[in-house]
Amino acid sequence: MTSLFILLADAATLAVGPMGAAMGAGLAAIGAGIGIGKIGASAMEAIARQPEAVGDIRSNMIVSAALIEGVAFFAVIICALVIFI
Repeated sequence: MTSLFILLADAATLAVGPMGAAMGAGLAAIGAGIGIGKIGASAMEAIARQPEAVGDIRSNMIVSAALIEGVAFFAVIICALVIFI
């Protein structure tokens, strides 16, 4: 009977790593969405205040969004590696 509990405990321990990695990937995606949304909202406010600077604001917004997306993609890939390896 004790060996059954040990086997169940081992099985539960093995499932914690992939579950944590899956939650980490989800949180990375949610965080990136929130960050890019804030960038977009701030850019729209800045364009409304200074319409003549729309080109500079747009290019800075695209670079910032690409950096955030790159970090989120890296986090999701690392979490996928934890799940499958």
